[in-house]
Amino acid sequence: QGSRPVRPMPSLLRTHGRFPYSAINARPRYAWPGGKRLAVYLGLNLEHFAFGEGHGGELAPSGRPDVLNYSWREYGNRVGAWRLLDEFEELRLPVSVLANSEIAGHCPELLAAHIARGDEVVGHGRTNAERQGDLVERDEAALIAETTSTLADAAGAPPRGWLGPWISQSHVSPDLLAEAGYEYLLDWCHDDQPTWMSTRGGGRILSLPYPQELNDIPTILVRRASASEFAGMIVDNFDEMREQSERHEQPLVMGIALHAYIVGQPFRLRKLRRALEHIAAHRDDVWLTTSGEIAAHARTELDRFVHGGV
Repeated sequence: QGSRPVRPMPSLLRTHGRFPYSAINARPRYAWPGGKRLAVYLGLNLEHFAFGEGHGGELAPSGRPDVLNYSWREYGNRVGAWRLLDEFEELRLPVSVLANSEIAGHCPELLAAHIARGDEVVGHGRTNAERQGDLVERDEAALIAETTSTLADAAGAPPRGWLGPWISQSHVSPDLLAEAGYEYLLDWCHDDQPTWMSTRGGGRILSLPYPQELNDIPTILVRRASASEFAGMIVDNFDEMREQSERHEQPLVMGIALHAYIVGQPFRLRKLRRALEHIAAHRDDVWLTTSGEIAAHARTELDRFVHGGV
């Protein structure tokens, strides 16, 4: 007897309406450039914060103005990011720089150093002292426009991708981003492959996997994992996803989310280096690239299937 067709049951739950459910083992297969199955990118968050107000990651409770945590975060821009840059150069690793536009004015030489080596600049709001999802639509559109303009001036071209400050979205964020010309966003961690999201007016924007597990903020600041544990997670995740991608012949995406004020600390950098060396040693087996290059290739492949290609 053949299996009965599976029909979706009606739901009374509110839905986002951006994409339907899709099982990863029931999708068209394609490959990354060179026939690779696993694409790996580094997402380096470069962030600037307001002094004495707004949001910000915390190392420990402090008073107002919060000198302790403000200066701890500023260490990332003054020291940690430059140490990380040395590692990326040594290991020849491309980087997607998730940049607050305030970085362009606060420490322009840092952003310029990444642009000079060909790294991608991804829009990451004005500052992580604010949350995009807290704004009304008019103000959110203005935030996106201001961020885009500032980063375009710094990089010579507008960013193609976006990550909201604190991964914060309103109900219309994908619509506003698509209307502003963005090609992909990183805020949704629902898959290991790029997926199309519907936007209003018949539009669309690509959702690219961005990690919430291999991310130093939730892993180290929230769950209090050690530097060794975080590095071990990166290695294990890489080895497992490489095996999965080859076994199932699926194009998978692995991102690693880093913040200069966290992993740029010397004792954490030493452990991170070992994880990055492990990945770099397999550069012939995987595609080491940027989130923007992954999005561009996936867009072409997904459109090929939609339009009847093989």
